[in-house]
Amino acid sequence: MPKYIYMTWTVYFLLLVLLESGVFVADAVKSESVTEGESVSLNSSFTQIHRDEEIEWRFGQFLIARVKNNRSVFYNTTAEGRFRDRLKLDRQTGSLTIINSRTTDSGLYTVSSSRRDTINTINLTVYARLPVPVISSNSSLNSSSSSSSSSSCSLVCSAVNVSHVTLSWFKGNCVFTSIRVSDLSSRSDLLLHLECVDDSYSCVLNNPIRNQTQHLYNTQLCHTCAAVLSVSRTVLISAAAAGSLLIVAAVGIFWICRKRRNTHREETRAEEITDPTFNRRNRNKSRATEEDNVEYTSVPHES
Repeated sequence: MPKYIYMTWTVYFLLLVLLESGVFVADAVKSESVTEGESVSLNSSFTQIHRDEEIEWRFGQFLIARVKNNRSVFYNTTAEGRFRDRLKLDRQTGSLTIINSRTTDSGLYTVSSSRRDTINTINLTVYARLPVPVISSNSSLNSSSSSSSSSSCSLVCSAVNVSHVTLSWFKGNCVFTSIRVSDLSSRSDLLLHLECVDDSYSCVLNNPIRNQTQHLYNTQLCHTCAAVLSVSRTVLISAAAAGSLLIVAAVGIFWICRKRRNTHREETRAEEITDPTFNRRNRNKSRATEEDNVEYTSVPHES
């Protein structure tokens, strides 16, 4: 179990004992957050320290600072040596400032007074600095998928040595996919599978107070959506042009066939008008046809 967690439970236990004994009245635990390397001020909630009053600050169970009679200030630099030259106590209000904070400074801080029956407790969380995430191409997945789909693409966003953060892929302002990293690890990866990409994609690494963003500017990692759209348009235009040619050809063939039929009819009519024997031949044909249709019956002879 980490030391600061052990000390946190220790302080809770001590506060419980003090409350039950009726010696102190503890206010609600306040929370403060800061990024590693920044300074943070822990408010004592006291407006003025009296001359005969003694204020003490503790980190867990260790005394780290004391001011007495709003004059003499004492810093305990032997408390695991962690706060050496990094503490500043306000003699008037008793507020404590931690300079150049470290992740190991996370934990419970309590301030008490010799003249006040109160204990103020602050839970400080110091987050590690966030690296800028790195976007790269997942070559193994891209090579295996290239045979099945030339337009498929696999990207990976990675961050190194991070904990208590969220790693997310964004498209515009919307979360596409994300993972939560609780424990410190050597590398955290988040995959993204797409058909094409544009500059609206970004990878974001964030904790409750900070974030780092990497935009997908390097579109050489994947096919751009503009290029894929251009190819699709070319294919559609080609298909439309081919369809139009087929329609034109069909219409042309139809008109040619129709024109030939009309020409044949006109030639037949012209022949009827210019050939005087045409009607005669037609009458003969009709007469022959009528004769062919005549039915002959036998007449019985009288004996």
